[in-house]
Amino acid sequence: MTKLLFLSIVDRLSNKVPYFRQRPNAHGRYGLSALQKCTAAIRMLAYGQSGDIYDEYLRLGESTALLCLEKFNEAIIQLFGDEYLRKPTPADLQRLLDIGEVRGFPGMIGSIDCMHWEWKNCPRSWRGQYTRGHGKPTIVLEAVASQDLWICHAFFGLPGTLNDINVLDRSQVFSDIIQGRAPKVNFTVNGHNYRMAYYLTDGIYPKWSTFIQSIPLPQGLKVEFFAKKQESARKDVERAFGVLQSRFAIVKNLALLWDKEKIGKIIRTCVILHNMIVENERNTYILSDTSEFESGESSRSSQVDISQPTDSPSNFVNRHGIQAQIRDQQKHNRLKADLVENIWQKFGNLDE
Repeated sequence: MTKLLFLSIVDRLSNKVPYFRQRPNAHGRYGLSALQKCTAAIRMLAYGQSGDIYDEYLRLGESTALLCLEKFNEAIIQLFGDEYLRKPTPADLQRLLDIGEVRGFPGMIGSIDCMHWEWKNCPRSWRGQYTRGHGKPTIVLEAVASQDLWICHAFFGLPGTLNDINVLDRSQVFSDIIQGRAPKVNFTVNGHNYRMAYYLTDGIYPKWSTFIQSIPLPQGLKVEFFAKKQESARKDVERAFGVLQSRFAIVKNLALLWDKEKIGKIIRTCVILHNMIVENERNTYILSDTSEFESGESSRSSQVDISQPTDSPSNFVNRHGIQAQIRDQQKHNRLKADLVENIWQKFGNLDE
């Protein structure tokens, strides 16, 4: 996190949240400043340190440092959650579609996977629910990440005994699509038109039209090349998990809190700060050149249909039809076959 970004967060919290305002006590002496409180919270998130380590460095007791962390998490979620944990807007979707098309996956808007965070102080009565096999109790984070590591979906809190499919059944990743509130997407692959975007996944996810997995034991040059490209692009979410853990060691280390709700606020705060850093650094590098789509007469085959309304909820019949489209295995097989052909035509000759 850059110094300028950190100072802007401190300034926003000191102006908007009463707890972070520096105030005099009964003797007229000023208490802790917003910079001290935010520094303690950030260091606990970034280094995974305990609260009693700041008694000399920042003149904070352990209980005060833990309170700073709790108030900091609540303030970050309240002030920045709507912007940096938002669902993709039409502009966000178009950017993701353009990046996916440049990479050979028209209609792709990210990759999805789950991460387990070990919970050291899980209550003993809950250990059987949160422990898989003979391992340690964990809590699951489901996330969708783009190529620049922006996390546009984060679902946290389910016990570690659940696998990715069980988490998907409880997730809200498709809720807006089913309710008819998500922006409509149109894209063309190998001459066939599709109206529902998809994610890249690993092999455990079901064969739905919204999931594209790799091909195990690929036979033939085209299929092998597709598997190579898919597995390379799907690593975006794995990289996002790795960067999140490297930036915030509290997520990499064991969760030491007893309260599951506070642990959830910590992970949401880390995801928000991670997205703030991604947005701050996005213009300093170019992962995929989408300049060909910025002109008025672009050749993009993936577009967000902004003419369709997204504020009218669908009825039961429509929701059932949308669910059937999401779980359509025939459409999944056709889309995967079209993607195999599209990627070979786009990159096959270059790789020889």
